[in-house]
Amino acid sequence: MPENRRIDLHTHSIFSDGELLPSELVRRAHVLGHKAIAITDHVDASNIEIASKVAEAANDIRDNWDIEVIPGVEITHVPPEVIDKLANQARKYGAEIIVVHGETIVEPVKPGTNRASAECPEIDIIGHPGLITPEEVQIAVDNDVSLEISARGGHCLGNGHVAKLGLEYGANLVLDTDTHAPGDLISYEIAERIALGAEIPEEELINVLKNNPERILNKHGIKL
Repeated sequence: MPENRRIDLHTHSIFSDGELLPSELVRRAHVLGHKAIAITDHVDASNIEIASKVAEAANDIRDNWDIEVIPGVEITHVPPEVIDKLANQARKYGAEIIVVHGETIVEPVKPGTNRASAECPEIDIIGHPGLITPEEVQIAVDNDVSLEISARGGHCLGNGHVAKLGLEYGANLVLDTDTHAPGDLISYEIAERIALGAEIPEEELINVLKNNPERILNKHGIKL
């Protein structure tokens, strides 16, 4: 395996709108040299219990392959007022990583989602929060909620804005793929290029790609 191994904390399987079974998704990430991958399928109140199914699959895989598999969810397009409630429900169903689908320039996410997510310490990552404000970034920092730099087409258009504010306010920035299809997974080298394209300084790459995601996992007792 390469010395630098990917940690991707935002991907999707057939349990929502992804194309792959959890096992194939993880196998493809393993071949690319990933150290860890979180499966964070889209949920709202109608299907929050799928977190338990992902957790069951993750346990089988992580016990047999040299890759850490983390069950999670992405709370998606819900009223901002219920984000905290759904996050706590997801934890009860076995979600170890909780992402919220942030306010992005390419999807009609309800205004107020970024703020509600930043205010909820139970949230780990605001996914592709391209419309985030300086005040919301500061709230996220205060509550130890991370901000995502995205490799996904469309969502990545806000990367420069997120990176600039994140670096200015000292946010915990992570780079994820939001994988839905096999070709969405990326190598560590491609992740470096995406981060540099968002004007992440070279000396910050190790934090965005390795140290910051490991810090999130460490909060939940997951040691890599």
